[in-house]
Amino acid sequence: MTASAYRDHLGRPIVAVTGMGIITSLGQGLSDNWAALSSGTSGIHEINRFPTEGLSTRIAGTVDFIGIPAPNAVERSYAFARETTIEALADAGFSGDFNGPLFLAAPPIEPEWSARFELADRSPASEHPGDAYERFLTALRQRPDPAFHEAALFGAISERLADRFGTRGLPVTLSTACASGVTAIQLGIEAIRQGRTDRALTVATDGSLSAEALIRFSLLSALSTQNDPPTKASKPFSKDRDGFVIAEGAATLVLESLEAAVARGAKVLGIMKGAGDKADSFHRTRSSPDGGPAIATIRAALADAGIDESGIGYINAHGTSTPENDKMEYGAMSAVFGERLVGIPVSSNKSMIGHTLTAAGAVEAVFSLQTMLTGTLPPTINYTNPDPSIVLDVVPNKKREAQVSAVLSNSFGFGGQNASLVMALEPA
Repeated sequence: MTASAYRDHLGRPIVAVTGMGIITSLGQGLSDNWAALSSGTSGIHEINRFPTEGLSTRIAGTVDFIGIPAPNAVERSYAFARETTIEALADAGFSGDFNGPLFLAAPPIEPEWSARFELADRSPASEHPGDAYERFLTALRQRPDPAFHEAALFGAISERLADRFGTRGLPVTLSTACASGVTAIQLGIEAIRQGRTDRALTVATDGSLSAEALIRFSLLSALSTQNDPPTKASKPFSKDRDGFVIAEGAATLVLESLEAAVARGAKVLGIMKGAGDKADSFHRTRSSPDGGPAIATIRAALADAGIDESGIGYINAHGTSTPENDKMEYGAMSAVFGERLVGIPVSSNKSMIGHTLTAAGAVEAVFSLQTMLTGTLPPTINYTNPDPSIVLDVVPNKKREAQVSAVLSNSFGFGGQNASLVMALEPA
């Protein structure tokens, strides 16, 4: 191949995906996850991690089948990220030190209340009686607690991953709400395009589901309260949708310059053609109802990819199942794609796996690539009561066989963090 064959429309290195790994409530590994997702299986279930009596929401997509040494969100999130990275590196054919940068999307978690109460019981009330923070520090000085210390460090997960997999340079930990997974991928793309590396490890993980997290989202009226049966609660774009279903998961993608991937004989799973992001200052949690920033984000991703609306054959929607967000996303897609939108399949993975929060953008990127690789469009399940104001082909309830060569995946997060990816099977 000529040198120009490895460059995109702007003369930048083409970025290839050479390895993928995933964990969701559907199971561990890409094979099991894809088999379940494409068959319309739901991973949503009753919560058994903590008592839910008296709570309006008692269901979630927790991941409880990965062993952890301490029951906290950092250990869960690290374990998920570790397992998906092991899978992705094996898929890419890497062994030994990765020798490239690590970009990690991780939840902005704090020690859970159970751990704080336990520490408070150890804290000497006679010392610093009016300052709980100083009492906590005194207790930890008297009896160090490595597990609690680890659970309080935002960068702990990336440091451990860097040590485990031999990444290069300072690992980057980021949080852009529900867009975090795409942001991590975008940073990997930019590092390769700028010539700073020929490979990047992009990871997104979220094991932060706790009673406190559930209550906080419930107070925002963001969660579905349709608890029975759990598998029917997440219903994106349906008239009777009432909120998202909180979930956990992780995904890892190995990114390489196409030139480097070809040179080492790697299999190329797909191409990261374009990424776009826009901030929305409308509200701390709500997206702008006019969809302006989301429209700009999609258009930015298409422009970055060097294609127009006609080049997209499938859309992996953000599709949260909240009344407001689904309506906003539909308006944004309509503004970009116009009358053509009704003919583009648009489905939501969240109807089956719930909303994996920090991990969502990367999880859905893996599923988007798998959609192209298999020629199978995953369904939007629970679509029995269409919203007449949202006219979409949501691939209702059953998968569809169709070969598409380019996919748009949207992630529109809390606080106006909007990001979209354009992925393709082959470079232009």
